Amino acid sequence: MFTMYGSIRVLLQVLWAQLLCGWVLGSELTFELPDNAKQCFYEDIIIGTKCTLEFQVVTGGHYDVDCRLEDPDGTVLYKEMKKQYDSFTFTAAKNGTYKFCFSNEFSTFTHKTVYFDFQVGEDPPLFPNENRVTALTQMESACVSIHEALKSVIDYQTHFRLREAQGRSRAEDLNTRVAFWSIGEAFILLVVSISQVVLLRSFFSDKKTTTTRVGS
Repeated sequence: MFTMYGSIRVLLQVLWAQLLCGWVLGSELTFELPDNAKQCFYEDIIIGTKCTLEFQVVTGGHYDVDCRLEDPDGTVLYKEMKKQYDSFTFTAAKNGTYKFCFSNEFSTFTHKTVYFDFQVGEDPPLFPNENRVTALTQMESACVSIHEALKSVIDYQTHFRLREAQGRSRAEDLNTRVAFWSIGEAFILLVVSISQVVLLRSFFSDKKTTTTRVGS
């Protein structure tokens, strides 16, 4: 009975740690960025906290965007132009509100869909006494392994979701281009066919007129 209670307690701790990972580690968002537009986001960070900014352009144009990250004093920590995807890790040197912006101001008619994941801080310990001197029990070690495997699964799922969305966008764009090209070819074929018919009729009409004149 005690063993069963201990197992249930450990499993509840694993589930609670998974919930904490969704609440503590920052922000994850996919948003639309119109042409000639700029979108900024803000995050309050404590000094000494390790942070990671990861972004990727899912759809739109050449799948590129400008990204800029500033500290509370306005000092630029990261700046890249026309990047499709990138990841940047830093440790906060000051307390305050950090700002990161995505810009599509260089584009005149195409809007973008941008995904970003801003992670703040390290993962919370799975067990309150995980850093103790004594070794973890077999159940606790298994839970830690499952916890790490689940985080890897989440990362892979996010990665493949973005790949699938980007591939679908390119396929739809290619399908649209093929459809317009087919319509254009059909129109040109129709114009050429009508032109040939008119040209052939003009040849027979001229011949008939000439024959009539000779007879008279």
